[in-house]
Amino acid sequence: QVQLTESGGGLVQAGGSLRLSCAASGRILSSYAMGWIRLAPGKEREFIAAIKWGGGATYYADSVKGRFTISRDNAENTVYLQMDGLEPEDTAVYYCAGRLAAPADTRRTMLNYKTYTWWGQGTQVTVSS
Repeated sequence: QVQLTESGGGLVQAGGSLRLSCAASGRILSSYAMGWIRLAPGKEREFIAAIKWGGGATYYADSVKGRFTISRDNAENTVYLQMDGLEPEDTAVYYCAGRLAAPADTRRTMLNYKTYTWWGQGTQVTVSS
């Protein structure tokens, strides 16, 4: 069982930046996939970014492509989400997620929250206009 703990959320003005962190208990294996999903009031959950731990391939939802960057630190067992150019529409609770990666994984499966096993408790991001 992997436990995930997010941090780094907060209040920021539109156009600003935040970096979210997701620390994993235990050692993350190269066979893992990790990602970020967000949930805003009145909206469907949206899986916005994912990364394959082995190899580092990244995947993004169109809504954040070019503004957000997902990365990992092997030594720290941590996944990051660098968020630049934040907009009020980015306001949401952001959750870290993880699972075992599969050889057949595609962008569609990597960004499908239903395929993920482990979840963090979430961190609030609020972007003011």
